Order: sequence, then C-alpha cells, then structure tokens
Amino acid sequence: MSVWYVYIVRCADDTFYAGMTNDVERRIGEHNGDSRLGAKYTRARRPVKLEYQQQFETRSAACKFEWHIKKLNRKQKESLIQDSLCVTK
Repeated sequence: MSVWYVYIVRCADDTFYAGMTNDVERRIGEHNGDSRLGAKYTRARRPVKLEYQQQFETRSAACKFEWHIKKLNRKQKESLIQDSLCVTK
C-alpha cells in the first residue's frame, strides 16, 4: 500500500496550483525543473514553492480531496494553508 499526498504550490506569479502525488519532493522538482514532467500551468510560472501538503492512505481519497481543493477560491485556499501552518507550529 502506498501513501498519497495532495499538495498546493505557490507559483512565482502568486497563483496557486493543486496536485496529487505519491512523492512530493520529486513532484516539486518536476514542477521547477526543465523536464516536460511538470504541469503545463506551472511551467510558465516557475519557480513554485510548496505551501501545503496532506497525506492520504488511498489514491481515491487523495483524488477526491484534490478535486475539492481545485473548487476552492483563492481566499479559501489561503485559509486552508494558514490553518495547516497553525496546526504544525
């Protein structure tokens, strides 16, 4: 059984991008690297910085939460990020 993560990155133009992966460090590297593996959206908005991540036990659960995040407006995404920072401190 593998672990899955949903993450939010802040792009250089101060926009957010949400994604899902089983290796956050590798995925951020792909977003920031020269390879074609990064998302088309983030390629023109490099560098990206990891702002949020949450772990899930199944790919299905992660996929559902990613879909939920993508429906949030900017203010709601900022609130989610801020709330996660308060929990980790």
